[in-house]
Amino acid sequence: MSRAVRIGVQLQPQHADYAEIRRAVAAVEEAGADAVFNWDHFFPLYGEPDGEHFECWTMLGAWAEATSRIELGALVTCNSYRNPDLLADMARTVDHISGGRLVLGVGAGWFERDYTEFGYEFGTPGTRLAALEQALPRIQRRLAAGNPPPTRAVPLLVGGGGERKTLRYTARHADIWHGFGDPEALTRKHAILDEWCGVEGRDPAAIERSASVNDKGPEIGDALLAAGTTFLTVGITGPHYDLARVKEWLAWRDERNAAR
Repeated sequence: MSRAVRIGVQLQPQHADYAEIRRAVAAVEEAGADAVFNWDHFFPLYGEPDGEHFECWTMLGAWAEATSRIELGALVTCNSYRNPDLLADMARTVDHISGGRLVLGVGAGWFERDYTEFGYEFGTPGTRLAALEQALPRIQRRLAAGNPPPTRAVPLLVGGGGERKTLRYTARHADIWHGFGDPEALTRKHAILDEWCGVEGRDPAAIERSASVNDKGPEIGDALLAAGTTFLTVGITGPHYDLARVKEWLAWRDERNAAR
């Protein structure tokens, strides 16, 4: 294991007052997590479909001011909602507000209600992926053109497991790949990503491998490490964000990193 193990927490911004979300962000940072994420949707993804919910990037700007150490970002930003150059400039600004702690997560989008109720064209998986392919280099160019430039090379995380397109775009552009599934499924995805890295002229080791663990405990952690996944994110939801499972994962992380 060459990379240190990292633990992220996705505070799903649903079914909770913002004051509770703000308290949870502070608690996640105090507990010692490496990153805190939200998501880029306009409605809850489960539970009461019309329950409380808050917008992603407005929240990230507030989190950047309210925290001091932890990395932060969206897991993931929906590419379809914003002009890619605008998204890049939003990211550059949050990078500066946070003092260089933003992780820019981007994906093609999938939740149809977000599109139809907010007036975006849903299209097809193919059109959304084509838009993502066009957007990623635009985002990178705009980040490089900003004045002042970002405080660091903002890590670009691409989420999604499509083997013919998403993983190829990841190999071409990303610093982190985020996927889902059990260790066997992730092992397969990593092998395909490695193959695309060969096609795109990237060192596979340059791409950190990330996955959601959500309702799983650290008993699966060693198998995920063996599969090559070193960045593990626990998803928790409102109205009250319970950090008990997060703390179990943090203890496991510390044990594994101490043994490196």
